[in-house]
Amino acid sequence: MGETKYIFVTGGVASSLGKGIISSSIGKLLQARGYNVTIQKFDPYINIDPGTLNPYEHGECYVTVDGHEADLDLGHYERFLGIQTTKANNITTGRIYKSVIDKERRGDYLGKTIQVIPHITDEIKRNVKLLGSKYKFDFVITEIGGTVGDIESLPYLESIRQLKWEMGRNALCVHLTYVPYLAAAGELKTKPTQHSVKELQSVGIQPDILVLRTEHELSTNLKKKVALFCNVDENAVVQSIDMPTIYEVPLRMQEQGLDVTILQKMGLPVGETPTLGPWRDFLDRRHKATEKVKIGLVGKYDLQDAYKSILEALSQAATYNDRKADIHFINSEKLTDANVEEQIKEMDGIIICPGFGQRGIEGKFVAIKYARTHNVPTFGICLGMQCIAIEFARNVLGYTDANSREMDEKTPHNVIDIMEEQKAITNMGGTMRLGAYECILDQHSKTFEAYKSEHIQERHRHRYEFNNDYKQEYEKAGMKCAGINPESDLVEIIEIPTLKWFIGVQFHPEYSSTVLKPHPLFLSFIKAAIDK
Repeated sequence: MGETKYIFVTGGVASSLGKGIISSSIGKLLQARGYNVTIQKFDPYINIDPGTLNPYEHGECYVTVDGHEADLDLGHYERFLGIQTTKANNITTGRIYKSVIDKERRGDYLGKTIQVIPHITDEIKRNVKLLGSKYKFDFVITEIGGTVGDIESLPYLESIRQLKWEMGRNALCVHLTYVPYLAAAGELKTKPTQHSVKELQSVGIQPDILVLRTEHELSTNLKKKVALFCNVDENAVVQSIDMPTIYEVPLRMQEQGLDVTILQKMGLPVGETPTLGPWRDFLDRRHKATEKVKIGLVGKYDLQDAYKSILEALSQAATYNDRKADIHFINSEKLTDANVEEQIKEMDGIIICPGFGQRGIEGKFVAIKYARTHNVPTFGICLGMQCIAIEFARNVLGYTDANSREMDEKTPHNVIDIMEEQKAITNMGGTMRLGAYECILDQHSKTFEAYKSEHIQERHRHRYEFNNDYKQEYEKAGMKCAGINPESDLVEIIEIPTLKWFIGVQFHPEYSSTVLKPHPLFLSFIKAAIDK
């Protein structure tokens, strides 16, 4: 196709309008037309990555195969497009400044005064173009976090202004705004959108396409009015109305010709509209699934974005089992032996959620004990797997004081511990096992039945490991170590074969579940939950 084309997605009026979903949908539609597409997220905050951010602040931390802790929007990109992103797909202001400061300290700038323009903006532009020039993508979609008008977004917008000027037809700006409905007046208001576009124009960017987020259908007149006031073509104003599922959004965008408009504006042939067959099949099954499967999420964050990838993986797996995932959050901080039955007995299966630190962990043990003794299908992820190991040590092996070294430095039975080579590292993010690691499965295990493969690769994000000193005791008492890392001999998967479905994994399988390739463990777990 020749030169890489760049699409910038910006947002106005408010954050959380769904720039990530719109970026993913545009990517999906262009990919369906045979183009090679990638998406990147630029986050204006100063943290180097979201690895140390509280999930309440920024939702879950997503991990790429190359071990980068990234924004949760990268999860959407991977789920929608079925691609793998890397460290290069997520840049923060912190990383931009660090890179410039490191160069300055090395003397790369030969004594020049370092300024936001051109030094910071040049570094941003270099990062925007990096993936395109390195891997020769047809399209690179760049989503800019935050909202137009934020002080911290300004260097990014200035960089886009320069790139649009330099690249001509090879760059395009899609601006996402909000059209609120005022109940008292009984009407939709376009003023916030007009203000948002003015704000963008004031930094020298004219948006090429407007996507209007709304809870109500927008009339043709309203769209015409927006086009007129904001200097955009009428066919370049599309609405994005609330949908029962985010996976409907690409189809709604296609119906309004968003991909056609993009191709025309970039001087590319339009060709035939792709049918998106498998995608429609998925939505069709999802739509037809009326029976529910009830899953309890046992965790400490009652915020849907904190477990985003798990929720999506469950929802995908339920669809492929022709069920609706009916997900209930169970706050592990409030779980006790006295109330656990009423919270869990209605559930078809439970997930013991990942996390860090002590808070809410005792409640997880309570839930695991109940599920283990009442044969409730149970899936422990990361810290959830470690909790399964600790509960088993306490209540089956008889080590009542068993714990993880993370929770209790002085525990005499450290069934979960930190590895020797990690003890010397003090930096908060430095001691983690991050990214994709090999795992070899025991062929006589439920896990192997799910994967139908002996060699798997999954993404990790943890510091503590199963302590192999106890391995034989566990196996003798009926807990199978079903997956082992071939290099370090670390236990990655434990399961209790005598129970219906009781599996804990050290890694995060939810990160690699996509719309068209749901994760085998989630499929198997949901199937077991239905059979219950």
